[in-house]
Amino acid sequence: MEFTISGRLEVRITPADVGKRVSVRQVLEGGREGAGFTDTVGVLTSWTGGVLSVTTKSGQSVHIPEPALVAGKTVPAAPARRRGPAASFEELTRVTARAWQPVEEEALGGWRLRAAAGFTRRANSVLPLGDPGLPLEAALERVGRWYAQRGLPAYVQAGTGAEGAQEGLCAGLEEHGWRREVSAEVRIAALAPLGDLEADASRVRLARAADDAWLSRYQRFSTLGRAPGAPVLKVLGSGPSVWFASVPGDGPDAVPAAIGRAVVDGRWAGFMAVEVGPEHRRRGLGTAVMTALARRALDEGASAAWLQVETDNGAARALYDGMGFATHHLYHHFRAAEGVFRK
Repeated sequence: MEFTISGRLEVRITPADVGKRVSVRQVLEGGREGAGFTDTVGVLTSWTGGVLSVTTKSGQSVHIPEPALVAGKTVPAAPARRRGPAASFEELTRVTARAWQPVEEEALGGWRLRAAAGFTRRANSVLPLGDPGLPLEAALERVGRWYAQRGLPAYVQAGTGAEGAQEGLCAGLEEHGWRREVSAEVRIAALAPLGDLEADASRVRLARAADDAWLSRYQRFSTLGRAPGAPVLKVLGSGPSVWFASVPGDGPDAVPAAIGRAVVDGRWAGFMAVEVGPEHRRRGLGTAVMTALARRALDEGASAAWLQVETDNGAARALYDGMGFATHHLYHHFRAAEGVFRK
């Protein structure tokens, strides 16, 4: 990263650059002689009280006291992707939301408040695409009370790392005491290569609904000793064109060796719940499930693929790296502090 002009470090940003993507350098350890430097690239989300806040692609907020700032400049938006399908942040966010729909939702201006009896954060969080029509503090108060009335914690889902994403909102949530609880990558790839993978998809069975066998492998319920309720089945079955894949186990009544779910939505095919039993791993079954679902999506006219993977799931990320998936942006779930809102 280069900051120098004629050998000098320069600060070429001001509070007027809030909202822009910047690259900044700060001195470490309070500026003592011989101290090192660290560089940060992200969106300048605030500059108040002598402190700059920069929200990075990963969603981390970095706070920099003015005396520690030794260089800074505005930089262009992240370069356009060189492989995979083109997609805007808003388009992809709306597509992913349609593939995992809540049981109940309510509009707050351009925000969507979503609930599904607590089944997954995605279906029980605010999707803030647009202006809520209220100042942020008032909007969050409304959000908190809405979820408290349903006996649910209040979450907001916000994205970072793509042009038009929500670094400013992430910083605002943190300023109001909301804390990031989990982060995930939204990855995309061309669909046709998935259908061409060398995988034995002949054993994979496809169905329009999740039957008892499929659910017995689904990790959110396989260890609970109980059947999922109606809200869970509604969420799993939601989407424009939903497919469930399974690879039978070793006996007629055995738990499936592997499962997966895909939702076809126009040019997009989303992949979820791809799981392989521990005793069946390293046999290519996860790839076989993805391939079978990709071929069905291609038959329905899709050409692009997406999936979501949590940032700490190294094994899944490695698998999807090998399939050609690359990160488009990240999303984060921010949770309100306990006890802030009452029914």
